[in-house]
Amino acid sequence: MKHIILFGAGKSATVLIDYLKTIATTHQWQICVADSSLQTVQLKVGNHAFVQAVQIDITNDAERQKLVQQAQVVISMMPPHLHYLIALDCIAFGKHLLTASYLDENMKQHADEIKNKGLLFLCEMGLDPGIDHMSAMQLIHKIQLLGGNITSFKSHCGGLVAPESDNNPWHYKISWNPRNIILAGKSGAVYKENNYVISVPYEELFDGNNVVALTKNEVYAYYPNRDSLSYIPLYGLEGASTFLRTTLRHPDFNFGWEHIINLMLTDETPFYKTDGLSVAFFFELHSQRFGLQELYEDMIMYDSLLKEQFYFLGLNNDQTIINKGFCSAADVLQFILERKWALKKEDIDMIVMLHEIEWENVNGERSQVQSSLVVKGNDSLHTAMAKTVGLPLGIAAKLILENKLTVTGLHIPIITEIYEPVLEELEQHGIQFNEVAGFNL
Repeated sequence: MKHIILFGAGKSATVLIDYLKTIATTHQWQICVADSSLQTVQLKVGNHAFVQAVQIDITNDAERQKLVQQAQVVISMMPPHLHYLIALDCIAFGKHLLTASYLDENMKQHADEIKNKGLLFLCEMGLDPGIDHMSAMQLIHKIQLLGGNITSFKSHCGGLVAPESDNNPWHYKISWNPRNIILAGKSGAVYKENNYVISVPYEELFDGNNVVALTKNEVYAYYPNRDSLSYIPLYGLEGASTFLRTTLRHPDFNFGWEHIINLMLTDETPFYKTDGLSVAFFFELHSQRFGLQELYEDMIMYDSLLKEQFYFLGLNNDQTIINKGFCSAADVLQFILERKWALKKEDIDMIVMLHEIEWENVNGERSQVQSSLVVKGNDSLHTAMAKTVGLPLGIAAKLILENKLTVTGLHIPIITEIYEPVLEELEQHGIQFNEVAGFNL
């Protein structure tokens, strides 16, 4: 019997687990879902003849390796730093590996061994990175087949709150890993614009003036992602004068977050003993430590939006006790946001993705294409984020076991053999792009 193991049953795994349950029934395949919280897995797996819920300490080599040996395909939705442990097991026992995380240097060191063993290690197989790669490459290859030369490539993606559930001044609610939200952009960003390499430090990243319009009534702010330059050779766009990958947010979010950074609330140095400490007292200590009280008072005095945003977070709340032990400001901010930005049961999130490409044909005539995707969740559990992160992984796992995905080696999904069948099935789940172009591709 064919066997898939999934490590991790968190926020983004819900729809993936549902998909695996479906294909398990259809094909009579064995599925194992393993997580540190047995209760979490059991709630999502339920009673299923072909799907097993398992509790695991992922750092326990014996426990982890016992499960890996049973499967043909391993899917890891664990935190990125744990993928390497699973990758080593997959190499040792000859198993295919799928992750939604960025391809890291540790895994790259084993590229030859992965290829020589006839294995497929497919990383960046979620939303962003993932669907962004696949949809972009499909579009790029279409243009190139027409003889087009791409001069500008911009790709934007964001996990947002749907308008019908947007009821706070930040216009944001948490649908994925909250830690990643807190630390987003910490390393700054670098990209290419008009043949210049642009480096943006963390403190300047969330510029609310950087906006893009999906429609006349839908304007989003963006901030550049990490290192866009590293994707230029992967996409084969060395000749493009502009290459930029970004994250989308509501303009008010970027404006407010820039001031969160100015208040040093994303500082990661453990400094505060939070047991018995209220949020208000934490903020007082924090302001004294960095001399921020006057800056904060000016913010809320002279800007009504900032005042509303900060009051919503409750930075002056002396009733809420943190009780998280020895913490950094970033830890406390995460504690606050997990409470204030939580998706309620009936809330709906939304994924927005937009590719903007400019190109020239052989006669020098210029054209442009805009390809967009909007996906909404069903509720706070079956979110748009869970759909778009989980489904590509599940589809790829199925294709491998059906022998329809036979490429081997260490990859991200930028080759036709991978992206074509995955995008085709994603359309069946309502994940479909809309193209508007000066030249209809």
